[in-house]
Amino acid sequence: MSGTSEGPAPESGEPPRAGPPMVTERDEEGSGELRDYRAAFRAAALPMAVVDHRGQVVRVNDALASLLGTGPDALRGGRAADLVDLAADGRSQVAYGEVLAGTRSRLRCTRRLKHPDGRSLWAEVTVVPMADPAEGPGNALLSVEDVSDRHELHLRLRHLRMHDPVTRLPNRTLFFERLTTALETPPFQETPPFQESPPFQEDPPFQKDPPPGNGRIGLCYLDLDGFKAVNDTLGHHVGDRLLAAVATRLTDCADADGHQRAGGHLVARLGGDEFAILVEDSAGAHQLTELAGAVLGALERPFDVGGQRLSVSASIGVVERAAADATPTGLMQAADTTLYWAKADGRGRWTLFDPERNAHRMTRQALSATLRAAVERGEFTLEYQPLVGMADEVVRGVEALVRWNHPRFGMLAPHRFVPIAEEDGTIVQLGRWVLRTACRQARRWQLEHPAEPALFVSVNVAVRQLWDSDLVADVAEVLAETGLAPGLLQLELTESAVTGSAGRPLRVLQALSDMGVRIAIDDFGTGYSNLAYLSRLPVSVLKLDGSFVRGFRQDDGNRSSPADETIVEAMVQLAHRLGLTVTAECVETSGQAERLRRIGCDTGQGWLYSRAVTPERIAELIGSRPPGS
Repeated sequence: MSGTSEGPAPESGEPPRAGPPMVTERDEEGSGELRDYRAAFRAAALPMAVVDHRGQVVRVNDALASLLGTGPDALRGGRAADLVDLAADGRSQVAYGEVLAGTRSRLRCTRRLKHPDGRSLWAEVTVVPMADPAEGPGNALLSVEDVSDRHELHLRLRHLRMHDPVTRLPNRTLFFERLTTALETPPFQETPPFQESPPFQEDPPFQKDPPPGNGRIGLCYLDLDGFKAVNDTLGHHVGDRLLAAVATRLTDCADADGHQRAGGHLVARLGGDEFAILVEDSAGAHQLTELAGAVLGALERPFDVGGQRLSVSASIGVVERAAADATPTGLMQAADTTLYWAKADGRGRWTLFDPERNAHRMTRQALSATLRAAVERGEFTLEYQPLVGMADEVVRGVEALVRWNHPRFGMLAPHRFVPIAEEDGTIVQLGRWVLRTACRQARRWQLEHPAEPALFVSVNVAVRQLWDSDLVADVAEVLAETGLAPGLLQLELTESAVTGSAGRPLRVLQALSDMGVRIAIDDFGTGYSNLAYLSRLPVSVLKLDGSFVRGFRQDDGNRSSPADETIVEAMVQLAHRLGLTVTAECVETSGQAERLRRIGCDTGQGWLYSRAVTPERIAELIGSRPPGS
């Protein structure tokens, strides 16, 4: 009879149980107690054998002989280990020898045996000493219990636990078990110390030969687009049938993959409308992207579900890398991120994992996680860029520009963190700090240079500040606290922020204007550029977007754009007719400045005059012309 090793069980930790008296062939038949023992041994339904300390069979009962398909006499004197394959692995062999030597209290292991009639059965083999170990080596009792029914039940329960009932695919649990095994199986693993194996392990727990493959792994992680609408409109029963049909097409794509490994790829349903295709021994990123393309093509064909034609698409995140560089958690995080990219890029497509894009995302997450605390820790600072009168080139005011002195990433410009602050609402807290700091600085300049015209300070305001805070109260409080006159404060909002303004935003702007604060439209010309609605808003300044000013370049060898000059001239004239002043952004050359002056722009801002500088440098410019003018 042949067997497959499952591994022995551990020591129970209990003292050896007293067994029947030691029995040998030299025992006489005179003892009635011994005769009763032997009669019970022969008649017992449990297959058993008595084994001496050398491992040879002393006596076999009829049940074991029947199980092995032979007679008791034919088994006597043979090696007991050969009967039930106890030498199939080194661990069992060592433990068996320790039981025979009296140094171990029990060996229990599971073996897959082949019955003489050809059928297979699972048996639990137990070997225990029959004498007190202190008396030295003696006989041992070997018993064999048929546990095939229990094993089959275990397999059925495991299958139910590891498979999705709707699609019949492996579920999340089995997927991660397979993924973990694929990533953690080393080329060679030595036999560990003796320990109990699960009674019904389907695969050998230790692998002596190097696994096949090229050491790479890939994953297609997909999510159905628009599936929720099917459930909501047609019901979950139709949705379940659609999921089953999708699972069939995914399996067909995986099986048809030209580079598939032996056994095919694992297709699993991870939950809801999320599926995954695991490609072990990947041939490279091209294999994964080709597979993803095939899946998208397969899902484009309409589904016939209960007489209804349904259409869905999928977004797929594709990850492929060396297995040695991957972990189950890391691989799934990368796949989840890439799936998000695929959806953000327009859905109905696959996207390959990009380390550089992921690094940018991780940086963004790191900034987002520490932004609020950074405001409280005082990691932000303000620099100021001069706003210069075009006619006399004297500094009239400054724009406050916030910087983040990040302890890890260094000095960060506003575009790196302001959009994040607007998304998570931190812009309200940060905006208050910028407003208070800028107004305090403007008042300090005024007090330190009483003989010079006071500089106004321009502060950017996000749309979220209009909705999520009492901006009017904040401004009034800061002006009262710092002593800055309202006319020396200018608040900048983007054109898109005020386009179509009504309700609360319009009331806020009007209240600020009534207070005496100047309202400026930043980056004007990038939106609808509808000057008509400006007449209904309390706006006093337009800041022309730098893209128009760049078209004026000529003195650096580039041809100027007559169209841009015409547009700017028209906007300046209309703005003046509406009583608005105009500031030109991104003035970089004297030629641009001259044309803007001729057109009639009131103030200019740009590197020609000065970059954003510290408050101390602005103090030096008060009452004078900037170096570049």
